Amino acid sequence: MGSLAAMCKRAHIVSMINAQPLPLTDEHLLDAYSFSVSQVAETLGPAVGMVTTDGKGHGSGVVLSQDGLVVTNSHVVGKHRDVHLALPDGHRLAGRVLGADPDTDLAILKVDGTALPIATLGDSSSLRRGQIAIAIGNPLGFESTVTAGVVSALGRSLRSPSGRPIEDVIQTDAALNPGNSGGALASSTSEVIGISTAMIAGAQGICFAVASNTVKLVLGEILQHGGVRRAWLGVAADTVNLPRRVADAAHVGSQSAAVLHSIVSGGPADRAGVREGDVLLALDSRPVEGPGPLLRMLNAEAIGRQVKLQILRQGRLLELDVLLTQRPAQ
Repeated sequence: MGSLAAMCKRAHIVSMINAQPLPLTDEHLLDAYSFSVSQVAETLGPAVGMVTTDGKGHGSGVVLSQDGLVVTNSHVVGKHRDVHLALPDGHRLAGRVLGADPDTDLAILKVDGTALPIATLGDSSSLRRGQIAIAIGNPLGFESTVTAGVVSALGRSLRSPSGRPIEDVIQTDAALNPGNSGGALASSTSEVIGISTAMIAGAQGICFAVASNTVKLVLGEILQHGGVRRAWLGVAADTVNLPRRVADAAHVGSQSAAVLHSIVSGGPADRAGVREGDVLLALDSRPVEGPGPLLRMLNAEAIGRQVKLQILRQGRLLELDVLLTQRPAQ
């Protein structure tokens, strides 16, 4: 008689020989990735339509409410006030522009309709690099096109059509083409994590979307005030990792901060002595984990307030007082 190990090995081989194969179905053949993308396309696709302003396809739009609130890019609608939205089910709905914000390249539309298919805005602050990103839109006029990739990077800064930087931008390698603008960038749970906004001509797999939390801010401002009011610090920033020892020394309890790479001459930050290369750790003791959180702190309620900036400059912790003003018109 052989060893126990040898007996177990022979028994395993016999069981494999005698095993009967299970019948395969389409569902079994679909891998998890394909199934996830297909589910998102089926769930979210009906709420993504083609936006036109003069009878020609200009871009895409995402329906956010059953009574016809739609988000798209401001560069899709331009200076037009009247729009149409063509949905995948064949409905063509007339509407108007409620408000546009060129600084974030977002516009909110209101189209005539009831019981429309809708999309849900997710929380873009919970995103991680490498997670699945699915884009739905109308590239080059081809309706209801789906592409997929990953979230390549977070917290990017991208120049908007107004010339100002859009902060907290999502970078993805999901293929985008002209016509995708204003369409959905979605997570594997079918939530909209961003609104597709730009591609770099000649680049391979470098595309961008405005984060969904920025969409929420713009949507609320336009619905309440017809436009977006903002406090102004006069900086442009990127996200930077924060060493644990620095976070502990500054008592901010965060793993990232905002590195300031551009200071507007004569702006509030410039007048307070902020310099390029400074790392902004906190604003009024609230951790600034990157440009997105900073942008949300600079809301309309902050206009006219004096705030305290906690800065890391060449290894030294500094505190600077800054008087926030209203962001000037372009």
